[in-house]
Amino acid sequence: MAELLQRCNVLKFGWRLLKSSHAGAGKPLYISSQSFSNGHNLFGLLFDIDGVLVRGRTPIPAAKQIFRSLVDRKGKYKVPVVFVTNAGNSMRQTKAEQLSHLLEVEVSPDQVMLSHSPLRMFSQYHNMCVLVSGQGPVLEVAHNLGFQNVVTIDMLRDAYPLQDMVDHNRRPKDMVPPSKELPPIEAIILFGEPVRWETNLQLIMDVLLTNGKPGNALTTLQYPHIPVLACNMDLMWVAEAKNPRFGHGMFLVCLESLYKKVTGCELKYAALIGKPSVVTYNYAELLIRQQAESLGWTQPVERLYAIGDNPMADIYGANLYNRYLQSCHRTRALMQLGGGEPQSQPLEDPHEMTCAEMGGVTGAYGGEEPLPVGCSSILVCTGVYSRDQQELPPDPRHTVTEHRIFHGHRDFRFDPNLTQPSFMVQDVKEAVELVFQQEGWPLE
Repeated sequence: MAELLQRCNVLKFGWRLLKSSHAGAGKPLYISSQSFSNGHNLFGLLFDIDGVLVRGRTPIPAAKQIFRSLVDRKGKYKVPVVFVTNAGNSMRQTKAEQLSHLLEVEVSPDQVMLSHSPLRMFSQYHNMCVLVSGQGPVLEVAHNLGFQNVVTIDMLRDAYPLQDMVDHNRRPKDMVPPSKELPPIEAIILFGEPVRWETNLQLIMDVLLTNGKPGNALTTLQYPHIPVLACNMDLMWVAEAKNPRFGHGMFLVCLESLYKKVTGCELKYAALIGKPSVVTYNYAELLIRQQAESLGWTQPVERLYAIGDNPMADIYGANLYNRYLQSCHRTRALMQLGGGEPQSQPLEDPHEMTCAEMGGVTGAYGGEEPLPVGCSSILVCTGVYSRDQQELPPDPRHTVTEHRIFHGHRDFRFDPNLTQPSFMVQDVKEAVELVFQQEGWPLE
């Protein structure tokens, strides 16, 4: 109950981290100095990228059109904007440059949130020796997030060349050099889907089964295993192909199944990060608040609007975060009525969230930061979701066997209500126009 009803200390650390990094940054946020706040409610926009703004490397025409209206004549943003993507195979700077080119507006790295961005706040793992899996500049990404002692899959394969044996062409053909000693691996960070699934699955399993010492022979299984932190739970995503492609969530399904098959035990996650986890939206809110301060707003942002194409990631996550916000406000109200002391026997909450849904964070919330009133979800039909798909049935007992398979992560409960958007529109242009109309703001 405490995880749902209280804010996390880890998020307070994140806010301090963001403020300090912004104070030392040489490049200002791209936000308009003009304030529209007088007489209007204040809001921020959270944009998914793939399927909403682009398909692969091709921008969706509606996105380029609407972003011309979101900036003033000097190219400065009228409201706080954060790009929240489950992609994690690049640096924020690289993604910002790509978006700037595709959307033809300036995008700052401070506006980009990748699936692994909240790992900055998981400082308890930063000094551990961690194995990282994914593709792209994973070593640079890990160091940028604060991890000091990093081992990549390639480094592990180089140290133990006899352990990657699926591809016959990659097996050692000459005399095998002696194995290199690596420090014991204390945690595993899964950034995103790798290129060679068989290699990553094999070596990650080696690390799990040997308690972080893959050069040793397996003797007795130690369970629970070393911590595993996973970013991006998307089962599928949309690029230029006509049908969705496998995402990192599919890789996680493979790893979970392998571990269960070999050991008879469930793979456990110390953290599940990226949409739809609450910690991801907490971190996005911190970025929105940072931009609002740069905009000169003295009043807190009252509402967030999350625009996405995936009901099981974007919509589920935004609605889950909205549920979290409502619970926080109820708890604050009860504490005020009780003189600031939490109830000794808290009320049962039918929507109490699991640790996985929270993202793996725990702790106490001091209550000094203002919270948004809520978070509305907007589903667009230019990506994973299309209007031709049948609606989800209201009875979850019928979901898997009769109508539709649950594509969310294993550790997230299925609640049909969380997949229903606050609004559904054709594309991102209609979404932004709807938001400004709802809030009574001029868009032109």
